[in-house]
Amino acid sequence: MTAAEPSGESPRRSRLAVDPDWSLRDAVAQPAMLGVALLTASYLRVLVHVTDVVGGTTLLAAEVVAVLVVGAFLAARVDARTALLGSAGVLVGGMLTYYFSIPASQRALIDFGVVLRDLVALLSGLSVFRLVQADVWALAVLPAPLLGSWLLALRGRYATSVAVGGTALGLFVLTGDAGTLTTLTGVVGAAVAVGLGELAPRRALAAHWDTVALVVTAMVVVTSTVSVVPGGGASPIVAGSSAPTLEGNVVDNADSVGIVGAIRLSPEVRFTVESERPSYWRVGAYDRFTGGSWVRTGESRPYGGGLDAPPGATTSVEQTITAETTLNSMPAAWKPVTVRGNVQQATQVTAEDGLRAAAPIAEGESYTVVSERPAYTTRALRNAGTDYPDGVRSRYLGLPDSTPDRVGERAAAVAERANASTPYDTAVAIEEYLESSKEYSLNVERPRGSVADAFLFEMEAGYCTYYATTMAVMLRTQGIPARMATGYTTGERVAEDEWVVRGLNAHAWVEVYFPEVGWVAFDPTPSAPREETGERRVSQAREAGEAGVDTNQSGPGEWTPTPTATPEDESGANDTVGATSTPDLADIAGGQRTAGAGELGSFTPGGSGGSSGPSLPSPETVGYGLVLLFGGIAAGRRFGIDDRLYRFVWLRYQPRDAPVADVERAYDRVETLLAAQRRPRRAGETVADYLDTLGVRDDRVRRVASLYERAHYAGDATATDADDAVAAADALVRETTPLLGRLR
Repeated sequence: MTAAEPSGESPRRSRLAVDPDWSLRDAVAQPAMLGVALLTASYLRVLVHVTDVVGGTTLLAAEVVAVLVVGAFLAARVDARTALLGSAGVLVGGMLTYYFSIPASQRALIDFGVVLRDLVALLSGLSVFRLVQADVWALAVLPAPLLGSWLLALRGRYATSVAVGGTALGLFVLTGDAGTLTTLTGVVGAAVAVGLGELAPRRALAAHWDTVALVVTAMVVVTSTVSVVPGGGASPIVAGSSAPTLEGNVVDNADSVGIVGAIRLSPEVRFTVESERPSYWRVGAYDRFTGGSWVRTGESRPYGGGLDAPPGATTSVEQTITAETTLNSMPAAWKPVTVRGNVQQATQVTAEDGLRAAAPIAEGESYTVVSERPAYTTRALRNAGTDYPDGVRSRYLGLPDSTPDRVGERAAAVAERANASTPYDTAVAIEEYLESSKEYSLNVERPRGSVADAFLFEMEAGYCTYYATTMAVMLRTQGIPARMATGYTTGERVAEDEWVVRGLNAHAWVEVYFPEVGWVAFDPTPSAPREETGERRVSQAREAGEAGVDTNQSGPGEWTPTPTATPEDESGANDTVGATSTPDLADIAGGQRTAGAGELGSFTPGGSGGSSGPSLPSPETVGYGLVLLFGGIAAGRRFGIDDRLYRFVWLRYQPRDAPVADVERAYDRVETLLAAQRRPRRAGETVADYLDTLGVRDDRVRRVASLYERAHYAGDATATDADDAVAAADALVRETTPLLGRLR
């Protein structure tokens, strides 16, 4: 290699020619590769999670190995420019592969505008899990950043390598799929790679490590406290103390619902409903479970003037919803088939055939929905069989590969204990098991790992999203299609056909699919404690005079219906379930759908439900604390705080040793004070000349100096001399500091 070719990349050499001066062992052994590895691990962690949820990680692992091998082979043969261009080409090829993997029926609906909207959505908080073929997307995207960053790092272009890998991580930060720990790992890795890559070759790392550490700390603090994407999936470590509302968590018209920890209720009235029948006012449903959240896949479409009714017998229910505050969703009884009103033009239909507001519904605005509620009997549900459509199987049976086996084992044991021989009986058994084995509480700590596993085996209490998630996952382990639905419970009845619905009525439940019937609602959350909690919150709000708690029809009293004869279908004679007129879906779930459930009282849930001691901090918190500690140490060194602290302690504390050493140390302390206030003693200047020149007249200083000269030059000092010298030095330090006073 000539002097003009320091990088080993001659412009006259063919880009595919082997560089004889390049060594894979030397390239991998560079300290900066540690940072590149951390950055790579951060975005690989996201992709591993994606493939674990939707397709398994085996193919991803094989692809990673293949890309690393190819990169190692090409590193000695291509330059940085070729590596970048090649990575771009691999990315284009991967995107084409993903496009053609989409079923032809869906691909026909995709044009450039749809692709552009999806790209913008990804960059503004749309989770990768929203993509229908998320596993194929992950496999298609991975090779480009991995190959590019690996090649560039092996060629010693660490800054460019970090730019490529950081782009991949940045994408996942924007989509909300990169959690806090993942982001912290990537940020630290990027800073380490650039710092070591740029400073180590110039032998400047020892002198500037504190600067690198401060930059890393600043980046970590910013990424941990500032939310880049509103509503993103990754919660910052440093957050406000106020818990989120249940309503904001489950019915905020979002494409995902995260399972969070402690939560609070909002007593404010959201809307009123005029309807001939009560119902759960459903907002949406979610099909993909990630282990810690639910995601709705597929695209929404404009409402086109009518939707299909369920496959079996139905009962028509018309309801008019009036917004009392701005609504971001369109609550309606399942299953909506017709929408009327001014909001019709802004109504969308989700992939699961529910309603969605394309724009907020203003206060005072109304819309009318005609719903066809499935009318079925327990006998029909038991006889429905398991001939599920392919689309239902593919969307509503999937679980992360990392779901612990014990979840399925517990679900099978519950079904067996209840003698459940059909999907319906299994659903009822699991519903009753969760109702009876867990307590209702809004004050819970968000578990790590699979929420369903934690709720079954480690937690004693939870609220609706924990119950619904666990039931849906348990059913899926038994091959029964299930999904989590969200919306509002019926609310406060204020007239024969009118209900007032508040934010605290927000709720999550389960929908189970039955052939020839459709989706049937089950609610495993205990209704009595949930309703008591809501009523108590409303009472507190009324006593505190909070605004928006009541309308002109609601209030502390309860509406009392006029006694009427019990309809035949509510007596149970016809075993009818779906068409009954009940005030709460929980009554249906816990009453007429319980036949054959079996006795579960002796079946004890596993786990103690929580530790009696203090909870351990999360890995994110530990990592954040370590980064701040390291950054604090670096800041101390960078600004000389460590030296000042050491001198402060050194001046004020003198451990005792031999008399000669004690006297010498005592004088060093006194001279340090003099040097700070006047000037240091010059080379060759005797102690006596130094004190005379400074004009020091303090007898204690003169006494310590005299003892020092005898101890230092003659090696003569007694224990009494040492005591006198140390006592004088201590007194002088207490009276005089480098900042206050002067020695005379």
